[in-house]
Amino acid sequence: MIREICFIAGQNFSGWHKKGRIWMSFALGLVLCLMLSDQMLAKAQTYEAAVQIFEPFIWTFGNGQSVLLSTLLLLVLFADMPFINQVVPYRLIRTTRKIWLAGQVLYVVLSVVIYNLFLFLVEAVIAFPWAYTGNVWSETSAAFAYSKEGLAAVPVSLKTMEISMPYECAAKVFLLMLLYSLFIASLMLLLNLTAGNGAGVLGAILINLYGYLLSPKLIQQIFDIPSGTLYRANVLCGWLSPLNHATFPLHNFGYDYLPEIWMSVVLFLAAIALLLILSAVRMGKYNFTFAQVEE
Repeated sequence: MIREICFIAGQNFSGWHKKGRIWMSFALGLVLCLMLSDQMLAKAQTYEAAVQIFEPFIWTFGNGQSVLLSTLLLLVLFADMPFINQVVPYRLIRTTRKIWLAGQVLYVVLSVVIYNLFLFLVEAVIAFPWAYTGNVWSETSAAFAYSKEGLAAVPVSLKTMEISMPYECAAKVFLLMLLYSLFIASLMLLLNLTAGNGAGVLGAILINLYGYLLSPKLIQQIFDIPSGTLYRANVLCGWLSPLNHATFPLHNFGYDYLPEIWMSVVLFLAAIALLLILSAVRMGKYNFTFAQVEE
C-alpha cells in the first residue's frame, strides 16, 4: 500500500518539468522574496552592515501579510486539485479510491514542503553577500527594531529579538508558515472534491481575506476602537484568525493572553487532520468525470 501511495505521488511529480504553472509558481515565489526582503538588504548594502543569514526570512515571513502573499501562490500550484488526468482511470482500476487520495495528499504535503523550503533557501541566498552564520541578531535588525523603520519598511519585532535567537526563530517561523500552507492546501482539496476546482480557489481566497481583515490595527481604523480596547481586540484576533496563528510575533511569550506556539501548532494539525478526514469521506462519493479522447 505504501508503495502504491508513493508511486501515485511520484506520478504527479514526474510531470513538473512540463507544466508552466509549476514554473510560474516558483518564479513568482522568487519575485516575492526579492520584493519583500529588499528594504532590509538595501539598508545592509548602503551602510555595509552584516545581517544574520536567516534574518531576511524571519522578518519577511514573520509578518502575516507576507505569509498571506506566499500562500496565495499555492492557488497557482494546486489549482487543478485533485489532479485528475487520463491516467487516473487506469490507476483506479488497480487500486482503491482511498489509496489514490492518500497518494494525492502525500504529493500535496511534499509539494508544500518543497515550496516553503524554496522560499527559505531563496531568502538565504539573497542575503548571502551580506550575511554571517552566527546565531546572534545583527546590528541591522537592532537598528530597525529600535527605530520607526521597523514598524513600516521592515516588520522587525523587538519582542522577537528578546525571546529567541535566529536559528530557533527561523525554525518556528518556517514551521508556522508550513502548517498554514498545509491548512490552505487541505482546505482547497476538500472544497475541490465537494464543489469543483473553482471552490478550492475561492475558499482559499476567502480564508486569507478573513485572516487579513482580522487585524487589530485594521479593525481599529474601521470601527474607531479606543486604544484601551485595542489589546482585547488583539488577543481576540490572535485566537480567531488562522493567519495570525501563522504569524510568529503574534504569540504568547509569557506576558499576554495570545496563543502560544505549541497551541497554534496543535490547532493547525487538528484542522489539517479534520480536513483530510472529510476529504476521505467525500472521496467515497466523488464522481470522476473523464474527457473521452478520440484516436
